[in-house]
Amino acid sequence: MVTFTSEEIRDIIIAVIALTILYALAITRSSGWTMDNLLLFIPISFIAVGIGFILHELGHKVIAQRFGFFSEFRRWDYGLILGLLTMPFGYMIFAPGAVYFGSYGRMVTAEENGKISIAGPIVNIILAVLFLGLTLTLRPYLSLGNAGMMYILLLTLVLGFNVNSFLALFNLLPIPPLDGSKVIQWNLPIYIITIGISALLTYISYTITLF
Repeated sequence: MVTFTSEEIRDIIIAVIALTILYALAITRSSGWTMDNLLLFIPISFIAVGIGFILHELGHKVIAQRFGFFSEFRRWDYGLILGLLTMPFGYMIFAPGAVYFGSYGRMVTAEENGKISIAGPIVNIILAVLFLGLTLTLRPYLSLGNAGMMYILLLTLVLGFNVNSFLALFNLLPIPPLDGSKVIQWNLPIYIITIGISALLTYISYTITLF
């Protein structure tokens, strides 16, 4: 059973709220930071970014606890500040926090570390494929009669596809302390396959008009 501490739940809530608001501010920068825009894009931002972030970290946490390690999410205030500083430029470099895990009884093996690390990007790949599938399924139903709500729905799905593809690819870069540096030490073929899939999805998200 996956367990959470009260401090961990607090950090997750703070990180998700901050990330959701910052991303909403980033994507509304060009159209203007009006209250109407923010009220529209904050829920879009939560679905596209917040859920992907939560489930990514939970992926690490669940696998770590299944291996018998203690694991907790801790927010990183400097990473949130970095997002705040880069947001006015229309993009964000953010690191709102991470799951830390370990054991007092034994060392973490390379295999365990690799499997725990790859769990987060795999969650994002699954979410990206799900968002893409829903987009392609619903896109033919866009018409003048339902353009308002259907456009918002498709925009949410497209952003979710874009963000989760990029999160998977970025986290799989073989640069410490990113997930990819641990996955590549564990299993090179699996690393190549997962980063290849995430790179393909990211390429599709930036080059194909989905609606």
